[in-house]
Amino acid sequence: MKIIESGTGAEAGIRAADLIAELVRATPTAVLGLATGSSPLPLYAALAAQNLDLGRVRGFSLDEYLGLGAADGKSYAQVIRREVIERLGLDPALIRTPDGLAPDPVQEAADFERSIREAGGIDLQILGIGSNGHLAFNEPPSAFDSRTRVVELAPSTRDDNARFFDSAADVPTHAITQGLGTIGEARQLLLIAHGEAKAEAVARAVEGPVTEDFPASLIQRHPNATLVLDAAAASRMQRARV
Repeated sequence: MKIIESGTGAEAGIRAADLIAELVRATPTAVLGLATGSSPLPLYAALAAQNLDLGRVRGFSLDEYLGLGAADGKSYAQVIRREVIERLGLDPALIRTPDGLAPDPVQEAADFERSIREAGGIDLQILGIGSNGHLAFNEPPSAFDSRTRVVELAPSTRDDNARFFDSAADVPTHAITQGLGTIGEARQLLLIAHGEAKAEAVARAVEGPVTEDFPASLIQRHPNATLVLDAAAASRMQRARV
């Protein structure tokens, strides 16, 4: 595991963007796992500033709320469109997000998992981390071998995400998410965190026991995981970083 510390979230975004740019320059058709939320936004901004040709990059979103269609402004499909596809010049036809309005969500999850396999797997998976240690929407406890599936969101996760909705009551209760087994099969993990609110979760993920009760501890088992943190998010770790 490699830990890169920068002073601010913006600086962390630049460091993370450099890792993706290096991958895409070597493999223009690289497959990226795309995360939403506030943590990866500085990464996407920094990557856009590099004016790199990303038109052949393929991508798979980490998750999507059940009950929100792709046209809904609160859906992750819309977030990916606004913050990633349009900003980075990706080809929308090469980016897949689970359908939150699928008539059979269980089948949609299975189809999404199959799509990742058919693409040859994910080269680099971008990740944030939840305050309770969730990765994507894998709430504790989640099996390390879990696949893309329908999950119920924890109250703490819904509370954390309420800022993106008109009220806490509007936050969906369920989602389709890549499983921990799916995430763990990515050839590289890139976890981004900034802010004091993430410091305890980061420390537990890096230095705590590897347990399904804290899903983010999965990163300790991965052979090629990089964490890019600002000083606040790294503040409770004991181990050295660069």
